[in-house]
Amino acid sequence: MNREPGWLALIISLPTRNATARVRVWRALKALGCGVLRDGVYLLPRGRELERALEHEAGEVRAAGGQANLVTVDPTDDRQALAWRRLFDRTADYARLSRELQALTAAARATPPAPLARKMSALRCNFAELGAIDFFPGPAREQAGNALEEVERETASILSPGEPHAVARPVARRRRADFSRRVWATRRHPWVDRLASAWLIRRFIDRAARFVWIANPADCPARAVGFDFDGAEFTHAGNRVTFEVLLAAFALEADRALNRLAMAVHYLDIGGIPVEDAAGLNTILFGARGHAKNDDRLLAEAMRIFDLLYGAYKDEKNP
Repeated sequence: MNREPGWLALIISLPTRNATARVRVWRALKALGCGVLRDGVYLLPRGRELERALEHEAGEVRAAGGQANLVTVDPTDDRQALAWRRLFDRTADYARLSRELQALTAAARATPPAPLARKMSALRCNFAELGAIDFFPGPAREQAGNALEEVERETASILSPGEPHAVARPVARRRRADFSRRVWATRRHPWVDRLASAWLIRRFIDRAARFVWIANPADCPARAVGFDFDGAEFTHAGNRVTFEVLLAAFALEADRALNRLAMAVHYLDIGGIPVEDAAGLNTILFGARGHAKNDDRLLAEAMRIFDLLYGAYKDEKNP
């Protein structure tokens, strides 16, 4: 018999009169992804973080006048081990998410930008939340993840048309002294990568930078430094978005707060690994876009947003 590595079982009993506590505890255990062996017996794979979470819920049960015991258990045989694993099968949840992604794809071009972005953000969050409680991932997760990436590319082409194609070239080191008091050009109606890149340029590369917003690459002024469009001096390279290319080119990658910000920008621009703060950043930037009357005003709003986010990351002891 192939023994499982260990399981946690929370056994609880709550007074029937305390309906509020029962609902609250049930919701918390559901959010943790617990399997239900029977009424009042909840199962999770063994792990320190999950153990702490269950210990917390046990304390909540006792505080509400109930009884709670947290124990480690092992299946008696392979058949029971398989039955326990099946309690955590997320296939149906991934299938539901995939159907929502298909529906969004079908309606994407007829949906206004703000609702489209909100729906895309919600589906990203759903996938991340589902992944957090998918303790035994399989093909369904991979399939839903691939579908999410496809829909992200489709919505990105609608929300930010004209995105540059990545070039297969190394990122050359540049001297900041060569990029002082320059005019920087990028596509008009900037979004996450262009806004974040403009913030990075003005805060870390060229504090006197001036920006021009162009309709297409051919409109780039002769002496301007282009970024985030095909043929620009700084644009997507390999798997790096423009913000990440600028970090590498100007030797800013040692700044851990900038790297954290880069992860969110990368995810919002081209997808990939979900980032906790990305959805909130996306929502705030959409609010700024709706409030700003032109691209200069939008950048001014974005400068404050990225300043605050960068400051929060810098203040954290363990970024």
